Amino acid sequence: MSEEVSAPIHTTPVTAPTRLSWRTGLIEYGPPALLVISLLLLWEGLVWYWAVPAWLLPSPSRIATTLVTSLPVLAEHTIATLTVTIPGFTLALVAGFGLGVALDASPLLRRAIYPLLVTSQTVPIVAIAPLLVVGFGFGLLPKVLVVALITFFPIVVNTIDGLQGADRDQRRLLEAMGANYWQLLRLLRLRAALPAIFTGIKVAITYSVIGAVLAEWIGASAGLGVYIARSLRAFRTDQVFVAALVTSLLTIVLFTLVSLLERWIVFWKGER
Repeated sequence: MSEEVSAPIHTTPVTAPTRLSWRTGLIEYGPPALLVISLLLLWEGLVWYWAVPAWLLPSPSRIATTLVTSLPVLAEHTIATLTVTIPGFTLALVAGFGLGVALDASPLLRRAIYPLLVTSQTVPIVAIAPLLVVGFGFGLLPKVLVVALITFFPIVVNTIDGLQGADRDQRRLLEAMGANYWQLLRLLRLRAALPAIFTGIKVAITYSVIGAVLAEWIGASAGLGVYIARSLRAFRTDQVFVAALVTSLLTIVLFTLVSLLERWIVFWKGER
C-alpha cells in the first residue's frame, strides 16, 4: 500500500516543473522567434519575386550561404576585433571606475570635471579617431583608445550615481560610529552601487564592439571593420550583412557574460 501511494508523489514534482518550464519558454520566446522567421520568409520571398540584385539586397539564404563559406576568414577577423575590444573595454572600466570614485570623494573635483565630461560626449568620435591614428600610428594603441573613449562615459556616470544612491540612514549611522570615507565605501556604498555600476558596464560592453569596428574602419589591417570596408568596395553586400550579424552576435555574447557575472556578484539583487 505504501509503495502504491508514494509512486505518484515522486512523479508529480518532476513532470510539473518540466511542463511549466516548457510552457514558460514557449510563451516567452515563441512570439519573437515566430516574428523573426516570418520576416525572413517575407524578405526571401520579396527578393525572389522582384528579382532584386544581390549587390543591392541579398536574400537571407544567400547571406546564410556566405556565412558558412566565410567562417574561417570571419574567425580571423573576429579574433582581431576582440583583441581591440577587450583591452579597450578593460581600460575604460578601470579608468571609469577610478574616476567615478575620485569624483564622488571630492565635490570640488566633481564640479570641475563632471561638466567637461558631459561636454566631451558631444564631440563625435569619428572626428577624434583620425587624430589618434595620426598621433599614434596604425598600431593597436589608437584603436584601443577609441574603444575606451566610447565606453568610458556610462561607467563613470553610473559609478557616481550608484555611490551617491546608498541608504542615507545607514550612512549616517556609520558616520556616527566614526567611519571615514573609505570605510563607508567598503562597508556600505560600494555594495549599494554595484547594481548601477553593472548597468553602466552592460551599456559600455555593447558600445565596445561598435567602437572596435569603427576604429578598424579608420585604420587597421584586420578585423570586422576591415572586412566590412573591403566588402563594400567589392560590392559584396552579402558579406556586409554577414559581418553585421557576427558583430551583433559578438555583442550579445559579451552582454550575456557581463549579465552572468552580475548575477554572481550582485546575488542579492534577485531576492528583492
